[in-house]
Amino acid sequence: MVGSALARRLQRDGYTNIITRTSADLDLRNQQAVNDFFTQQKPKQVYLAAAKVGGIHANNVYRAEFLYDNLMIEANIIEAAYRNGVEKLLFLGSSCIYPKMAPQPLREEYLLTGLLEETNEPYAIAKIAGIKLCDAYRAQYGCNFISAMPTNLFGPNDNYNLNNSHVLPALLRKFIVAKRENKPEVIIWGSGTPLREFLHVDDLADACVYLMQQYNDAGLVNIGTGTDLSILDLAKLVARVTGYEGEIKNDTAKPDGTPRKLMDVSKLTGLGWTATIPLEKGIEMVYEEVKDTVWQN
Repeated sequence: MVGSALARRLQRDGYTNIITRTSADLDLRNQQAVNDFFTQQKPKQVYLAAAKVGGIHANNVYRAEFLYDNLMIEANIIEAAYRNGVEKLLFLGSSCIYPKMAPQPLREEYLLTGLLEETNEPYAIAKIAGIKLCDAYRAQYGCNFISAMPTNLFGPNDNYNLNNSHVLPALLRKFIVAKRENKPEVIIWGSGTPLREFLHVDDLADACVYLMQQYNDAGLVNIGTGTDLSILDLAKLVARVTGYEGEIKNDTAKPDGTPRKLMDVSKLTGLGWTATIPLEKGIEMVYEEVKDTVWQN
């Protein structure tokens, strides 16, 4: 999702020599394969968007994979970028790097000030390591490696597998199928009270290109909208967009995750960038793309 959005954004600016690889083509966990790729291609800039990602269920069940895979991906790429003279690298993390009970909204300086949310701690630790790798390579080798932390993302090419998707695509799929099959109710995980912020992936891509052009400092930059809503209100919004008129029920036996994750985006707005795609408009755009999809898993 993020990689394709970045490619679209760069192409819009007239870039033509965009080097991409799928996970099937290049295993980023393999140090030798990554080194060979960088030696052959010699990229000038790197957008490090690759990661093993998923929602609460996947993060909690595949804890070793989420920690190992993400550590290997970022370490291999950052080291290879340094070894091959990459001019600039942007590492993309996640809002889950912040402590579970951090003050809201989440400011960049809250990193490492408290305990992480247990359900996605392995993924968060890997992303924190990526931030620190960028800062360490900057301090020791003078590399212009920067880090950005996006909030929850959605958009084209999202993952709709209910076993490992994030909340918004999962809700879209549930409501689309429920409307199609005339189901009387849709069940959502947890109490519905946690608050979440959502950013369209095309806005993220625009912010990333902006940071690559404008930002050259250590530390991280939050990328988000600065506004949030409850999971229950999100479900109601998705129901409205999809035209579903049945009942919404909560499965309180399922976990809620972090109570709130709202980004403080004052650092980014101070640099001159703000999001432009409103949440409902973004959901409508995605709905039009996937409303006729027949999911198999």
